[in-house]
Amino acid sequence: MNDRDIAHIPAALDAIRRDTDAMGFTMASEPQTGSLLRTLAASKPAGRFLELGTGTGVGTAWLLAGMDAASRLDSVDRDGAVSAVAQRHLGDDPRVTFHVSDGAEFLTRMASQRFDFMYADTWPGKFTHLDLALSLLRPGGIYFVDDLLPQPSWPEEHAPKVPGLIARLDSQPGFVATRLAWASGLMILVRTEIRSAI
Repeated sequence: MNDRDIAHIPAALDAIRRDTDAMGFTMASEPQTGSLLRTLAASKPAGRFLELGTGTGVGTAWLLAGMDAASRLDSVDRDGAVSAVAQRHLGDDPRVTFHVSDGAEFLTRMASQRFDFMYADTWPGKFTHLDLALSLLRPGGIYFVDDLLPQPSWPEEHAPKVPGLIARLDSQPGFVATRLAWASGLMILVRTEIRSAI
């Protein structure tokens, strides 16, 4: 079995990749990560999805490929230029709403909302505001994070923060977690309970 031989590539992905390469954006999700996103998204029929870090829409395309017709996705990025690529290629899909916004501010506005699946692919909801992000998941909700193995595109301040993030995710009360030293380095958490504030 070759896990890099990925079938059923989302239709928009080639065009998104071309535009991504043309603008020199290097932080797009890789195909293995995308394939797993699609499969996990399919486990949440009529689900409410949140993507923190739209980028150019590579991960967005994979999420949409797994979502059913009744599911809805909010995708957030503070960079309007990269988000514009995603909106150009995926904006006609009524299941997705794009937000050009700071991720931390968006999470704060969503504090009363609940999601079934969260893909954290930017600093807010990952290296910052993690507790807030996790609080937005329903029981059974999935938190998915990538880029936990060294990547050439990492900014200088990224690497020192990864071990602490992994430790925090491993020890989250009310969640079960699995590490995957695969693709760009992944962790998947599932919420098992809602803990009452003390």
